[in-house]
Amino acid sequence: MCFLYGLTAMSPRLVAAADIETLLMPGKVIQGHARFESECSKCHLRFRKGTQSRLCLDCHEAIAADVESGQGFHGGLPDIATRACKDCHSEHLGRDADIVQLDPIDFDHARTDFGLEGAHRQAPCAACHEKGKPWAKAPTACNDCHGNRDPHRGNLGKTCDNCHTAERWDRFRFDHEDTDFPLHGTHRKVRCSGCHANERYEGTPDRCVACHAINDVHAGANGAKCESCHNEKRWDQSDFDHDRETDFPLRGKHRKARCESCHHAPVQEHKPGGDCLSCHRNDDAHNGDYGRRCESCHSEQGWSQTCFDHAKQTDFALTGRHRKLACGACHQGRLDQENLSTDCVSCHLDDDAHGEQEGRDCARCHRTDDWRARVVFDHDLTRFPLLGLHATVTCEECHSTATFRDAPLRCVQCHREDDDHRGTLGPACDRCHNPNAWTAWQFDHDRQTDFRLDGAHADLRCADCHASPVTDRPDTPSDCQSCHRNDDIHQGRFGRDCARCHTTERFSDVHIN
Repeated sequence: MCFLYGLTAMSPRLVAAADIETLLMPGKVIQGHARFESECSKCHLRFRKGTQSRLCLDCHEAIAADVESGQGFHGGLPDIATRACKDCHSEHLGRDADIVQLDPIDFDHARTDFGLEGAHRQAPCAACHEKGKPWAKAPTACNDCHGNRDPHRGNLGKTCDNCHTAERWDRFRFDHEDTDFPLHGTHRKVRCSGCHANERYEGTPDRCVACHAINDVHAGANGAKCESCHNEKRWDQSDFDHDRETDFPLRGKHRKARCESCHHAPVQEHKPGGDCLSCHRNDDAHNGDYGRRCESCHSEQGWSQTCFDHAKQTDFALTGRHRKLACGACHQGRLDQENLSTDCVSCHLDDDAHGEQEGRDCARCHRTDDWRARVVFDHDLTRFPLLGLHATVTCEECHSTATFRDAPLRCVQCHREDDDHRGTLGPACDRCHNPNAWTAWQFDHDRQTDFRLDGAHADLRCADCHASPVTDRPDTPSDCQSCHRNDDIHQGRFGRDCARCHTTERFSDVHIN
């Protein structure tokens, strides 16, 4: 009654605008339909409920087209022709109501025209569906999403899926065999940009020299038909048969030599000589002292491999490391003018790290196999036999230089940093410690000194009395006053012999006879 009264109390214009259907509306429509809220006939016809879905599709033309063609999400729904829009999309639930009710987590993308395959399965929804735009408006062509990352810059068109797959962007199914230049050998592993610079595909040259001119070590001297010698398996593999087509068969290391090693000038203009020195004059470490017949000692298997038998043809057999020495290491002049000595020092005087402290007969300790390995030396015959843990340390821990006789002999000279006493007990570490272990020590203060440790003195640390470093044996005073001057409440009036009255158990214990 109050409601009707209020209605009749309105102005005539308001009463005329009011619609009974609007007044009886069950609730607010969503924000997207808000502009039609006062026009019920946009979505409803009086007394004709079956027309509501038709009215929905009249506005939502894209969805109507999908339903009509059987495409898109709505077009693929079962029984879509007999279903009403309101079965899934209610209204009058308020401005902020979600009447679409699409759950991105449970949504089956396979029911759309764009099923998710490969890497698309892991892509977040927002990567394709721009916020604020209808879900169905998401692009479906590769170039729509990936155009800004197209390394071909559009030169291969926009149908990326002609070559690439959805599994991985760098996997493609393009078959170069379908072109006029099938890829063979190493060409199969070359990146596209290796031949198609700046994404140029039309008119790409197919002659070897067009791409490999910069790699032509012949600098064009052998012509432009690279394939007459080279193949596509490897640039440095040649099909040219030097043994059959020339007078100089390639043997040993010559088989691996580059053409330019011997052919310094164009082949058509210059033919290198066939003797060793014509190519190896600069390699002759003997500077001509051994003549021109290099092959009398050397072979084609390797310049450093010789067929000269030093043991049979000289008085000095080459053993150990001497086998690997270059001739010039010992023979530094003409052979017919040399008079080499065969003792070690004649060659190794500068290598004697001992400064001749160990004499001139190096072979007493060293071998020709290795100057440092398997040295025959008995340290127990020296002034410092190796006992305890000293037997396990490396030579370098005590011998910082090869002048071994200069090594220190006193403990403190090596173990100064290990001296927890900081020199307060003197340098003779072996009075307490032994070589078996630094912590394995034994010292009897009562027996080895003139000061017996009893009473409270028994629990003292060494540093409590021995506070100052000494250069020899400790010379700490043994009278009470030396340590307890600050504890003497008598201020020296009773002398320095506190033991006449006090005991070592406790300073406060007093006995007076």
